[in-house]
Amino acid sequence: MAEARLRQPRRLRLRLFFAAAQLVTTGHRRILRLAGRRPWTDVITDALDRLHALPNHG
Repeated sequence: MAEARLRQPRRLRLRLFFAAAQLVTTGHRRILRLAGRRPWTDVITDALDRLHALPNHG
């Protein structure tokens, strides 16, 4: 994980765009399903968890 933080933002963005995933809509919710055995899946899910933990001041 610490190694991923040292990478350039462009490289991380490209990894996110080329990650194997499906966007599923069910019950008025959108769920992003990432392939579990692909490289960078853990980095992407950790980043999404950190974003979800941010307070919503809306």
